[in-house]
Amino acid sequence: MSTFSRFLPFLKPYLSRMALAGLLVMGVAAINLALLRLTGILWDVITVQRDQSRMTELLTLFLGLVVLQGFCSMGHSYLSAWVSQRIVADFRQHLFSHLQTLSVSFFARRRTGELLSRLMNDVTVIQSVATETPIETVKHLVTFVGGIAFLLAMNWRLCLLILFLLPLLVLVAKFFGRRLRLLSTSIQDHTAALSTLIEEVISGIRIVKSFVQTQREETRFAGQVEQTLTLTMRRASIMAVFIPVISLLTFSSAAAVLWYGGGQVIDGAVSPGDLFAFVLFAGILIGPFSSAARVFTQIKEAQGATQRVFEILDTHSDVSDSPTAIALPPVLGHIKAEHVSFAYDPRQPVLTDISFEAKPGELVAIVGPTGAGKTTMINLLHRFYDPTEGCITIDEQNLRHVTMDSWYRQVALVPQETILFGGTILDNIRYGNREATEANVVAASQAAHAHDFIMGFPDQYQTVVGEKGINVSGGQRQRIAIARAILKNPRILLLDEATSALDSESERLVQEALEQLMKGRTTFVIAHRLTTIQRADRILVFNKGCLVEAGTHAELLDKKGLYQYLYTLRLTELSS
Repeated sequence: MSTFSRFLPFLKPYLSRMALAGLLVMGVAAINLALLRLTGILWDVITVQRDQSRMTELLTLFLGLVVLQGFCSMGHSYLSAWVSQRIVADFRQHLFSHLQTLSVSFFARRRTGELLSRLMNDVTVIQSVATETPIETVKHLVTFVGGIAFLLAMNWRLCLLILFLLPLLVLVAKFFGRRLRLLSTSIQDHTAALSTLIEEVISGIRIVKSFVQTQREETRFAGQVEQTLTLTMRRASIMAVFIPVISLLTFSSAAAVLWYGGGQVIDGAVSPGDLFAFVLFAGILIGPFSSAARVFTQIKEAQGATQRVFEILDTHSDVSDSPTAIALPPVLGHIKAEHVSFAYDPRQPVLTDISFEAKPGELVAIVGPTGAGKTTMINLLHRFYDPTEGCITIDEQNLRHVTMDSWYRQVALVPQETILFGGTILDNIRYGNREATEANVVAASQAAHAHDFIMGFPDQYQTVVGEKGINVSGGQRQRIAIARAILKNPRILLLDEATSALDSESERLVQEALEQLMKGRTTFVIAHRLTTIQRADRILVFNKGCLVEAGTHAELLDKKGLYQYLYTLRLTELSS
């Protein structure tokens, strides 16, 4: 219950409607009990008293109660569905919003399919228990309490026969429930793993086909499905025993009632109508017992789902605004890194004691062999991560002491892997500035030399790029991403291999656009292309997580160190 109590704040705005739905469902249950009692009276009026007028009156009352029950049922069904869907929508939005507050490191450790499973499947499981189950429980509680009250009033000895089996029912439910909870949690975990596998294969379908690994992926999928199926069948096996055992115990009680009550009818101590009503009451008590077993199973299943969802909500971002953080005013672009060190895993440092300075408007190139820490440095500059030691300042302000949004609004990133969203080209470029006019978008596209190829599409700027930009080429994606950055009009540019997907001609066009964009802006660029490196005001040479050299192109060549080696190697590759 402590786990489910955390869900109560999401129920609070809808408690009045849930209460009304509860009252309506209580009315349904109460009318149902009255109809059963009325049925017993009618039985005596028809078979014993044989009173025509009394029968007509009772039947009229019976039909009136049925109509009233129908209206109550319609009301509670609609209200229950409305409340249930609103709560799950609010909770999903809350969970989605929380996910967006988490740092990049969280998503680096998690698989997309697992997060999707928790956001969709687990929340749906919680929904039924948190919203539908309480209302149904109220209905069955009224049925049970009211039914017992009628039974006690009619014949307390017969009622005791039914109540005798209650402790046994509780013990049986507890025995099976423990096993059902463990299995349900395992099934949810395997379902999440299955979703992850599907997402990975679909996202990488070109690689799967190219490397002729369809059979391997089918085998992996079949194995995961088989494991999930095995667990599901184990749960089904337990349920196959659990429900019949509960039903057997309840029907045994009904049989005992018929045996004992039938004897009293034969002896004349009980009327046939009373026995008939009594049997009907005993029968509807099976409903709450059977539902209790089903609800118990749902609660155990939801416990695992709730723990998985709140595990995400209990996760806090590694990078967040400090309580004293201030909004960063428009910056000049003076960036300093002072003795910066960083590690994704404390056992394996990625950057060690990095210090450098970039003055406003400078173009700073970051070079080095693969795995030297270049992309990590870009991530630290953007503040996707915070340094484990040292600090990064912008215009003498420590990035830790300013709000992240105010910093992000002044930085534009063009990452190594260009990300486009599944809308139109216009939507993707405007992502950098939602208020931009179409004229602004066209101007940014022209600056990025993307306008001409965009106009070549039949739908031009309304062309749908497809999931992750699959409908446009790599070079086109790159130029759309650069247009998006241009439209944002940032003070700081971070380009992580921003021209890696372009051919020589496209690179020349984009470089011309970037030259205009870089004026008055501080730019950090990771690039292997010699033209970009040679133009840099400052070159930072990384190797094995250390800043080993820094200076201009000419200065670094004179040092005849790592830069000179990398530069000569690149020249050799180009000439061969």
